[in-house]
Formats: sequence, C-alpha cells, structure tokens
Amino acid sequence: LEKRGYVKAGEWTTQAAAEFPEAVEQLAVEFARAGGDVTQTFTFWCHEDALPEGCMFSCEEINKAACGIASRVSRSKGTIIAGGVTQNGGIQEEREKPDKKKIQEETRSAIDILVKNGIDLIICEYFHNIMEMEWAIEVALEFDLPVAATMCIGPGGDELGRSVGECAVRMAQAGASLVGVNCLFDPFVCLDIMKSMKLALDAFKLSPFLMAQPLGYRVPDGGRCGWLDIPEFPFGVETRQITRFEARTWAREAYNI
Repeated sequence: LEKRGYVKAGEWTTQAAAEFPEAVEQLAVEFARAGGDVTQTFTFWCHEDALPEGCMFSCEEINKAACGIASRVSRSKGTIIAGGVTQNGGIQEEREKPDKKKIQEETRSAIDILVKNGIDLIICEYFHNIMEMEWAIEVALEFDLPVAATMCIGPGGDELGRSVGECAVRMAQAGASLVGVNCLFDPFVCLDIMKSMKLALDAFKLSPFLMAQPLGYRVPDGGRCGWLDIPEFPFGVETRQITRFEARTWAREAYNI
C-alpha cells in the first residue's frame, strides 16, 4: 500500500481498510488470484492506542470494514476468511503479575467483532510471550471456530527464552488446531524453527497442523527480533527480497516436513 501511495511507511496501517477499502480489496484479490486459499482480514495490531494520530476511524469501524473486504473476496474467489488478532502488549514482564482478566477481555472484544462479521478461522498471531498466547487461545476457543496460533519468535524462543519446542507444545496443549511462527524471520529461518517445533510435538505425541507466515526478505543476520534488528529496516530492505524460486524451494521443503 505504501508503494502504491496509500499509506506512509510505518509499523501498523490497519486504518487503510476503512480509509482506502478499494485498495485493500485489490490486494486481497491479487493474493487470491496468485493462488491463496485464505483471505485474512486486514486487522493486524488494531488497538485503539496504536492507531495513528488523527485517525478518523475506531477499531470497531476498521475491523468491520476489513471483514467486509474479506467477505467480498471470499464470495468471488471461494477463499476461507481468517480473522487475525495480535498480542495486546499486556505482558512485557511476567514478574509484574499481568492482569489475565483484563488482557483476555481485550482479546475477547477484538475476536467478537471478527466473529460477528462472518470469519471462518481465528488466527492468534504476533505473540512474543507463550503465556499470553495461551490466554488468547483460551479466549478464541470460546467462539467455536478453528484456532491457529503463530508466534513472532526466532530460534531463541519467546521473550523469556522458552524454547520454540516448548512454545509449540504449549500452544497445541492449549487447544490450537494449527501452530507455528510468523513474520519476523525469513522463510528458511522459519523452516528451521518449524522443524524444531515438530520434533517437540512428536515427542509429546501431539499432531496439530503446522503453519508459518514468513517474511519475504532474507534476514539470516537478524537479532532476536529478526528484520526489526537489521540496519536496512524499514526503508532499505528491498535488496533482501526473496525470489519466486526461493519461495518455491521453501514451499516444497515445508511440505516435506
């Protein structure tokens, strides 16, 4: 959307779903035309305190607009509608005794809007902390829809250093039908993480589906936060973009797991 002149470079631009619905819908159509079986709502990190200064839309208006876009694309392209919710930032340090009830109320409110607007699948994504992820899965299961859980972690595990294997096992034991990682690292780093997750899941005789939403840029030198730690972030990452052949190689290797 930034390259097409709709938003400025920044971390979160969910307001575009309400401000420029035709642009967001065109992207969703292109994803489906390229072969995507799932249309995800454009609701990433849609929190009231994260909206840009001067935003004219509430989170409820943005989420409703995003669901409308996904529904239209689903009807025309036959895709599954996935509604995504993220961590709400309530857990930064577990020793501060985070308020589980408050955090779950925020998660429940976000999911409720998506479910009321007809999603088929709930994705709990971009969680740094496995405990908050477990709390989110617990809430998501209340809605009687399939639940996917993906954490934004690297090879070192979650923000307190709990291993990727432990995170996978705990997500599966919490009730997620799909478990995996998303978006801070490149496809091949994510592939290594998924291999570690599968080993742990196999050891505990757990068999959820595996899921990865990798970054489209190569970041083998990323720190704990992946591409957020590279010097080119966010304005000079184009030279790191993967090729279509690398994407195919990753897809085949992921399938072979």
